[in-house]
Formats: sequence, C-alpha cells, structure tokens
Amino acid sequence: MNPLRRLTLALKAVSQLGLEQTGLYALYKFGLWSGHYRRSEQLGSPGDGLPLQPIFPLPDREALQTVLGPQGRVALLAEADGIAAGTVRLFGGEPAALDLTLPGKLEHWTAYETWPQLLTAFPIPFADIKFLWEPARFGWAFPLGRAFHLTGDERYAEAFWRQFESFSQANPPGRGPHWMSGQEVALRLLAFAWADAVFAAAKASTAERRRRLSAAVAAHARRIPPTLVYARSQHNNHLLSEAAGLLTAGLALRELPEAARWRALGWRWLNQAFQTQIDGYGEYAQHSTNYHRLMLHLALWTDALVRAQDLRWPRPTLEALGRATHWLLALMDAGSGRVPNLGANDGADILPLAACPFADYRPVLHAAGRAFLDYDLPEGPWDELALWLGVRAGGPRHVALPRYVGDQLYGRQSWAALRTAQFNSRPSHADQLHLDLWWRGLNVACDAGTYLYNAPPPWANSLTTTLVHNTVSVDGRDQFTRAGRFLYLDWYNAYRKASLSDDPSVVQSVRGRAWNFRQGYRHARTVTVHADDRWRVEDEVLPLRWIGTVLLGQPMSVRLHWLLPDWPWRLERAGEGLALELDSPHGPLRLTIGGTRPLTFSLARAGELLTGTDQVPAWRGWSSPTYGVKQPALSLAVELHSANEVQFTSEFTFPT
Repeated sequence: MNPLRRLTLALKAVSQLGLEQTGLYALYKFGLWSGHYRRSEQLGSPGDGLPLQPIFPLPDREALQTVLGPQGRVALLAEADGIAAGTVRLFGGEPAALDLTLPGKLEHWTAYETWPQLLTAFPIPFADIKFLWEPARFGWAFPLGRAFHLTGDERYAEAFWRQFESFSQANPPGRGPHWMSGQEVALRLLAFAWADAVFAAAKASTAERRRRLSAAVAAHARRIPPTLVYARSQHNNHLLSEAAGLLTAGLALRELPEAARWRALGWRWLNQAFQTQIDGYGEYAQHSTNYHRLMLHLALWTDALVRAQDLRWPRPTLEALGRATHWLLALMDAGSGRVPNLGANDGADILPLAACPFADYRPVLHAAGRAFLDYDLPEGPWDELALWLGVRAGGPRHVALPRYVGDQLYGRQSWAALRTAQFNSRPSHADQLHLDLWWRGLNVACDAGTYLYNAPPPWANSLTTTLVHNTVSVDGRDQFTRAGRFLYLDWYNAYRKASLSDDPSVVQSVRGRAWNFRQGYRHARTVTVHADDRWRVEDEVLPLRWIGTVLLGQPMSVRLHWLLPDWPWRLERAGEGLALELDSPHGPLRLTIGGTRPLTFSLARAGELLTGTDQVPAWRGWSSPTYGVKQPALSLAVELHSANEVQFTSEFTFPT
C-alpha cells in the first residue's frame, strides 16, 4: 500500500471510528513502544495463594443426570475421556493434541506485540495465533469438570491439574504469547475460578495445587487493568471479557488488597459495555451471531455472580440484555438450534456446559431466555447450561419459538432473514441485504462464515467480502472500503419496511433498501414468501446518475450471488435466465433466476469453475461452519452490464 493511500485511510479511520476509539488505541500503542507496560508490571503480593471463594453453587448431580439423559452422558464422558487422553476439539472441530508448552526462551508479552515476527518461533498452523491461544483458554476444563461432577472419577480431576501445571511451568506470568491479549487472560481466569470450585472435592486437588491455582488467578487479574485502554478502543467483546474476569477475580479473592478495585472496574465496564454495545434492535456491536453468543455467555456468567452476591443489574443493562436475547432468538432455527453464520465467526464457545454441538445455540438461548426474558425453550439437553449457572424459570413457560417483526420472514416450513443493518460500530463483513434462507432445518441459502483470520493469501480473512454473500455487488467491488484485515470503512446503513401485496397467496413481504453513494447506486431488495413456501427475491439496482462512473457514461457490471449447499445439481437455461435444481436431503428444490436481459453466469465449487464463464478465485465456493474448517459449497453468480436500472428475480421452490 502506498504511503498516500495509507495516510488517507488513517484519516478516514479517525473520522469514522471516532476520536475516543482511535485515541485509546494510540495510547495503548504508546504504552507498548515506551515500555510502560513492562515497567509497571506487578508480579505478586504476599496474599497470593489464599483460597478462592466459591463464586456460585454447583448443580445437583441427580438434576444434572436427568438433563443429560443416557445419550448426553455417553457424549460427555467420551469427550472428557478424549481430553484426559490429551486431545481436544478446537473450535468444535476435529480432535487435536492438547499441548500447552512452548519451545525456546519466552520474552515479555509486549515483545510479541512490538515485534510480531517473534511469533514465527512457535508451531502455529497457517501462522494463525488463534490455534495457539484456543487450547490455553482452558475451555476444555468445562467438559472435564462436568464429567467429574457427574461421576466423581478422579481421572478427570487429575487431567485438569496435570495440564494446569504444564501451562503454569511453561508460561510464567507475563512471559510468552499467552499473555499478550487481556481477553485471552480473562477467559482463562474464568475457567480457573470454575475449575477450583468443581474439582474442590477431588483427592487430586491438594492444598498446594489449589494454592497455586489461586495465585494464578491473581496473576491473571493483575495483567488486565494496565491494557484496558486497548479493550475500550475496540468497542467489542475484549472489554466484556476483561471486565468479567476482573469482577470474577475480585469476588473470588476478596481478601487481596486489589480485589475491591478489580470488582469496581469489572462492574463499571460490564454495565457500560452492555449498554453501549447492544443497539436498539438488540444486535451486538460486532455484527456477528457467534460473537453475539459470546456476549450472552459473558452476560450469563456475570449474572450468576450478581445473583450469588445479591447484587442488582441497572435497568438499562437488563433492558439491553433482553433485547439482545430477542434478537438472537429470532434468528434461531427451531428444529436444529442453528442460526445464520452472520459476520465474523472465530469458533468461540467459552461456556461449553451442555452436550450439544458447537452450532447449536439452544443452550445459550434457553439460559438467556430464562434470565433476561422469563422465556423457556422446550426441554432438552440444552437445559444444562442454565442448570450450571443456576438460572431457574421465573415466569410462565413458553414453548413455541417467538416470531418477531424485523428482518425475519416465515413460511409454512421455511423462514428467512434479510440483513438490513444500521451500524453504530464497524462491520466485520460487507453483507448488507444478504439473505439467509432455511427450509425444514436446512440452510438453503447460506453465509460463507469466516474460516481463518490470519493466513497467507488467499485466506487472509477473505470470506468477509460482498462477493461471497447472498446479495448484489457492482463492478466487482465490496460494498464498503476494506482498510485492513479486520477493518471496513465507508459503511452505510440499510432500511426495511413491510411491503404490501394484492396477491392473496402472499404470507409476508419485506423490502430492504440501501444507498451506496460512494459507488453510485441504490440497491432495493424485496423478499416475498407465499403460502406454498415459494420464495421470490426481487433485486433492483438503480444508478445514481450524478455520482460515480455513470456520470462518465460507463455501464455498471451488476452481479447477483447465491451460496448454496454442496448437493447434487442440474443447471439449465430457462429462457433468458437460469434454472438450478438441487437434490436436498428432503427432496429436490429449484432456484430460477431471471433478469432484464440475457444473463452471463458461473457456477463454482471449492475454488473451481463447474460451468459458465468466469475467473474463479480460490476462496469462492466454500462455507466455513467454524473457525479453521472449510467445506465445499455451490456458488452461483449471474451478471448484467448496463448504464440503466438492472433487475434480477430469484425464485426458490420447495417440494410439497
């Protein structure tokens, strides 16, 4: 990138992100380069090693057995046995070796932030540090603890202590990449505090081991306050995680001199973050369903602390958490518990306290529904998270999934979500007017997800682009300006309203509109569902004639894209349009696409062209269900060239 463009983007970032965020980030960078964080580091105090105070009660074993059921018990013990044998499923994916030791001499954590090339000394897959950090979050301690609490089997307790001792010896406080991120430190702290309570009755939990664990919690808590400026600058889950860690340490280590300050800091920034990072519709600031779950997990954890200490959330915090629960509930597929894979997905599942797959959101929504809405999902193994956190039903039992007015439309056996975001913080994906379509538990028109944040091209967070989402792009460009691996600028809002129809077969119709003044066009999308579960999507792209290339008389190249499951397919011309038939597990379905004139098209899978004409980049035709995992998908793109209005009509037909 040339220096002038770099300066232009930097000035634009200051303008669009705001002086507070950019100023806090600059302050953090100054602290790194000046050596302030290293000089001000506190390594311990005479009170370290005092017993950790219980932060909330453990569930009744019989109740836990009832919730798990026979199948849940078998699944839990199989997972715990694997962890005890030294393997762990990172990001809910395939088993990998659990190794918390690092080779060579470790530097102070600030060295890795100042000179990131030092990280090349570690065996990180794809040069992505998340594969190094994830096992050190100790999220695998939760399945071990659940299995121990259920069975009393000492193998599970010993496995935890063995790994804790390995980590502590290999990663002393403040040394090495595991201490770089305050968020990683905070999430590990939560796991430590929980593990002390759940393994307290084990013979393996000697007084000396528990003393070292208590000292580790204190060391982790001391790492967080100096760099809260970074967490605040991000306006995201970093601040929530670190505040939850401070509150937890302040309650578990009440007798330490710093405990009162930790509690005050944690309480202050938790409430500030919940109230400012959740918008009026309930959407979380990171514009991501997976990060939304992480936020609700932290809300539920701290809510359990609050109830155990007889504290009270401020009303604005409770209202924000209620809105956030509503927002995610409305996006949950009732039959599978899955949600659209919107926005960034880093594979986080920080409270794995239920025998459900990674993609099943019912554990968090069952608990959050009870805690913040007095709402229950139907009973199932997903009840376990609420049981562990002591969230009991407080109101009338509702067993039907609520339907909310908003981006969602509902057919008889199908539903869809139209993405019309009003951004109050930077987006992670360029996905305005993206459509997710579900039918009988199948995600028919899907979001590509994320795959990897940090990797060599072509996988340098490539699935954020408009070109892989189910929406329209113009002249092969992203909707927003990509200014970095994690930064989009020049974002714009989309707006929706109900669309009226004289057709008696229409069940629901929504129209979304967005104006891209920078690129010189307006995109309007109308989504209509009929009584027979037929879906019609009408796209209109209108050039704004006084803006952009149209002023010079240049035609637009308008591209409509659909990402579909990797099912057997048949594609044929249908007049001037296309007809694609897919063999789904529930029977054949059909997608027909027409336009204002003959279409050019391409169908790709796993980075390769199947039919049509186009240059297919390596990242096209993939979907990523969780971090570090990609699987083939069908990518259908149609394109028109015009200096005037362009229209596409897509129709999804399902078997009756």
